[in-house]
Amino acid sequence: MPSTSRSRIWAGIALALAAAIAFALANTSASLAYQSGSNPLTVAAFRFVLPAAVLVVWLRLGGIPLGLSKRSGWIAVALGIVTAIYTWALLSAIGMIPLALAVLVFYLFPLIATVILGICGWEKLGWRKIAAIVLAFVGLTLALDVTGGNLNIIGVTLAFVAALGLGTVIVVSSRVIRAGDSRPVTLYMATAAGVLLIAYCAAAGEFVLPRTGLGWAGFIGAAAFYAFAMIAFYIALSMIGPVQVSLMSYAEPVVAAGLGVTLLGEALAPIQVAGIALVVVALVGATLWQPRAP
Repeated sequence: MPSTSRSRIWAGIALALAAAIAFALANTSASLAYQSGSNPLTVAAFRFVLPAAVLVVWLRLGGIPLGLSKRSGWIAVALGIVTAIYTWALLSAIGMIPLALAVLVFYLFPLIATVILGICGWEKLGWRKIAAIVLAFVGLTLALDVTGGNLNIIGVTLAFVAALGLGTVIVVSSRVIRAGDSRPVTLYMATAAGVLLIAYCAAAGEFVLPRTGLGWAGFIGAAAFYAFAMIAFYIALSMIGPVQVSLMSYAEPVVAAGLGVTLLGEALAPIQVAGIALVVVALVGATLWQPRAP
């Protein structure tokens, strides 16, 4: 494999991991806004505004046109609508079933993306990547320590719809972006998702802003971390492809667990530590075990 190609792969992996960490930090920051009176739907709606604004400024400063071709533009808008729908579905699922179960079902999305790619014949899937995804999912199952509880069928279905939505967005956006500039596509997606969710918030009367300074810090922090994460995620997608970038997303719940221990003083059971170790092994293995070009 040429050194430039290998450097691009490593840069994409680093960017995907940075995005996963930023997603975890965004969710942790959002908890401050919730404690101050806001709600998940309001935070989710407004976290798309900042990446759209950042991308407009970034593209303008670089002299890059904001527009896409008619076909790519409509596909990107459709992906933004799907993003809004799976965001709503996941938030609704979290309100119906235990958080750990909702997260576990949602993290089926790398497997879903892999299946879609395989069925469509868009990417040759090696057994190493599939094994790494399965191992990471098993590790996540242990880390979340999912037990019985309220197994609401509608909640589980909504969590699966969210996983199907994200898996589909990752696959289709990778076909639109390919190895090109992901930023205009991401701009269209963020704008469409933000407009739809803000309109839904207003129509449903669920538009609630934080009431304290700390809550606003969390609200803004959630938007800032999410803006970086979303932009970085799709840039990484153009560099290393949908399967690898999806696999790196398993770092997010591991980082979130670490933040819970560090910032909130939460304790982890031995089985959860073992699960986190499995996820780390899967990520490191998939990262280091890159196939060499003939």
